[in-house]
Amino acid sequence: MTRGKDSEFRVVYSTDQGQFCPECAKPRKSCSCEEERRRIVTGDGNVKVRRETKGRGGKTVTTISGLALTKAELGVMLKDLKRVCGSGGTEKDGVLEIQGDHCDTVIGELSKRGIRSKRAGG
Repeated sequence: MTRGKDSEFRVVYSTDQGQFCPECAKPRKSCSCEEERRRIVTGDGNVKVRRETKGRGGKTVTTISGLALTKAELGVMLKDLKRVCGSGGTEKDGVLEIQGDHCDTVIGELSKRGIRSKRAGG
């Protein structure tokens, strides 16, 4: 048991119900916090595409930030962009990262989908 917000102690794990959500203190099976987090729009709509190499051991990565999409829609967009670019990638904190220098390809694909984007950086 650990200290909770509402009471002095709250249950963290029960052999009957399993783990509990730290936010709503309900069993994980009946918790809706994760679904609510997936519905939140992460970006502001000001889409920027940039090429980065810092902190990546010299490897080039194309980052796409500011997409006004939910977590699930970001996953679908990432999958499509990886397919178009023919490389790998990931999503970190609402920013899509595509391995390699694919700025022109990404900007072209976003414009086909009706998303206005700008090239940022040098």
